[in-house]
Amino acid sequence: MFLNKVVYSCGFGVKNVSRGGRILSAAAARKQHSQAQQPGTPVPPIRPETSCSKTLMDIGTRRIFNEDHDIFRQSVRRFFQEEVVPHHKEWEKAGQVSREVWEKAGEQGLLGVMVPEEHGGIGGDVFSAAITWEEQMYSNCSGPGFALHSDIVMPYIVNYGNKEQIERFIPTMTAGKSIGAIAMTEPGAGSDLQGVRTYAKKDGSDWILNGNKVFITNGWMADVVVVVTVTNREAKTAAHGISLFLVENGMKGFQKGRKLEKIGLKAQDTAELFFEDVRLPASALLGDLNKGFYYLMNELPQERLLIADMAISSCEFMFEETRNYVMQRKAFGKTIAHLQVCMINKTCFQHEKTILYTPARVRNGKDKKYIGGSSRIF
Repeated sequence: MFLNKVVYSCGFGVKNVSRGGRILSAAAARKQHSQAQQPGTPVPPIRPETSCSKTLMDIGTRRIFNEDHDIFRQSVRRFFQEEVVPHHKEWEKAGQVSREVWEKAGEQGLLGVMVPEEHGGIGGDVFSAAITWEEQMYSNCSGPGFALHSDIVMPYIVNYGNKEQIERFIPTMTAGKSIGAIAMTEPGAGSDLQGVRTYAKKDGSDWILNGNKVFITNGWMADVVVVVTVTNREAKTAAHGISLFLVENGMKGFQKGRKLEKIGLKAQDTAELFFEDVRLPASALLGDLNKGFYYLMNELPQERLLIADMAISSCEFMFEETRNYVMQRKAFGKTIAHLQVCMINKTCFQHEKTILYTPARVRNGKDKKYIGGSSRIF
């Protein structure tokens, strides 16, 4: 009962909500709701929440989605079942997925979903992007680094890149012909981004980059890497001296280390990256000089949202696998689903997503600062 009250207050009693790219007060939202109930106003079809559906992965549930989202979800689910699942065990042995599956995902419009159509995307909303995150987890295939590529790396280029950078990288990235990564973590700097030691020194109009990064997702297959580096060691704080650079595969001095062996995510290529006197042209600077830390703080909330949604979706898949098993396995003369210890309430997952998608609604209104709080719950 307490959890129900908490979810109700978090999910529906929020101070502000987003609609049509605007942030509305609770009073304005109630006014629009009352207007929608007037005679003659079309009533949208009722969409059950997942706690009332047959399974947690049913299509056509959750009020935040609509029929267009359902059609898109069917397409995404079909892609993962036909193009990813049959090959995933092979990719786990190889430590990476194939280039072909990246290009197929691009052809299906599954990369850079939120990227405007003029740059090769489909101009979808954050809920469309979330469908790709969820369906990958529902397929139980962690190998393809589509989410990081599309919704972590590409926003830096789209939001802070100049016209030349956008036109050069985004179309090939949405097509799956160029794979993106972001290099933040270092052996001595993980969550503390102000502890970065990789350094870019000015040399005429160019920059000379030195340092190394570790645990970089998509690192082995990456064609372009957004590298977080120090550019001003004399800044009043570390945050005031960090910049972002676009480093391309094949540049002299840029070396990829071994693919790291991990306990899980075995088909996801994770690598060390080394930069030894890499000469970068002025055009490689992403955004303004020494503004990199602010760009990171602006984009990291969406990364937290993405991780949280994928984690809950993975739990939903595992729940359904467990439920199928306990409904079949027998012990002490009855299925183990009827034993008290297995009486699991699936509404817990629905409650979690209700809280999680509250900031997602605000993300559609472009207020990124609100996203991180609920995502950190998970």
